[in-house]
Amino acid sequence: MKTNKYLMIYQEISQQIERGEWAPGVQLPSENELAERYETSRETIRKALTLLAQRGFIQKIRGKGSIVLDLAKFDFPVSGLVSFKELALKSGKSWKTKVHELDVVTPDRFLQQQLKVEREDRVWKVTRVREMNGEKIILDKDFFNQQYVTELTYEICENSIYEYIENELGLNISFAKKEIVVEQPTEEDRALLSLDGFHNVVVVKNHVYLDDASLLQYTESRHRPDKFRFVDFARRNH
Repeated sequence: MKTNKYLMIYQEISQQIERGEWAPGVQLPSENELAERYETSRETIRKALTLLAQRGFIQKIRGKGSIVLDLAKFDFPVSGLVSFKELALKSGKSWKTKVHELDVVTPDRFLQQQLKVEREDRVWKVTRVREMNGEKIILDKDFFNQQYVTELTYEICENSIYEYIENELGLNISFAKKEIVVEQPTEEDRALLSLDGFHNVVVVKNHVYLDDASLLQYTESRHRPDKFRFVDFARRNH
């Protein structure tokens, strides 16, 4: 059976990207150039490029054309509870955490619902940007019930809050209920993340519990979509 030409073009370019013939960040030739190279129509090229984008090989960016993506994605174990530090160390990539906000806040109605707290309770608000290989790819917005986490510092937040909670406070983080959604980037996302050309973010929402089923944390982990392979009940291994 005859293979559609756009599929042949997709297969050839995808194999070239997998072999490293097109490096991450490189711009593919224009639709006109590719149509001439493969002796076909722009419509056929457009279908091949759309499939390449859907399969995660390229990002089509308005005004810049088709940019080759890095196929070395980071495995983000949605089925388990792992801190960013643990994930980063396992990946072998250079990493850094920058704390943008650390404060004790009065919970609004939304946080009262998420953390099951009252208006008079206090909540730690921690906003952190995660970098891997120099790219800002995750915005973590964490909220901890101050009843369980009485003190936090910038140093703790830049290292690992989970490490501090478990090793210093002696609390056991046990399980989480998770939800994954795709959203349009907020102004905060665009300001703090490297989102040039990306029109959505993958948001992992977590309600994290201690081993006595106390609700410890609500968090939104906002990810640039090209860098992660997402692998809702999760249990942390001790």
